[in-house]
Amino acid sequence: MAAAVNDVPAHGWRPNGRLWLTFGAFVAGSVTLGAISDWRDDHLFLINTSHSLPNWAFLIRRGHMPEKGDYVFFDPPPSALLRRHFGEQPEMFGKIVYGLPGDVVRHDGADVTINGARVSRMKSFTRAGEPLTPGATGRVPPGCFFAGTPHKDGFDSRYAEIGFVCARQIVGTGEPVL
Repeated sequence: MAAAVNDVPAHGWRPNGRLWLTFGAFVAGSVTLGAISDWRDDHLFLINTSHSLPNWAFLIRRGHMPEKGDYVFFDPPPSALLRRHFGEQPEMFGKIVYGLPGDVVRHDGADVTINGARVSRMKSFTRAGEPLTPGATGRVPPGCFFAGTPHKDGFDSRYAEIGFVCARQIVGTGEPVL
């Protein structure tokens, strides 16, 4: 006997709601993971172990050049003093940009001024008793910055062992989060 017309489904195969939900979750998860990956490529989270900055956690935006007053994070230049105090591969430093290209840095005794305003005071020796060399004076070169800290023991551009922080050293700028 011939099959009845009513025995054949009117529509072809249809996915159920659970399959659509699974597919939607997969797409949303892929988009979210991609966004997180892109964000991670452009950002760092740093826990500050130094006393030279007032905050202990920073969100760093990689490759971003600083403006005056920004927190800047950079790779310090190689020097014997840095190796003795921070090891063979010192971690990046974080400081505040006090001077921009073209600004004038001067020493008035132990005081360091930028465009006539006092920004810090130099010491003659490290806390371990090693001599410190006063940093450069004159105009901040193009592509470089005077980076400092309000901390009296800050190790920054006021000393030749750090010097001006130039674009090739800069990891990025940071925002304090804690």
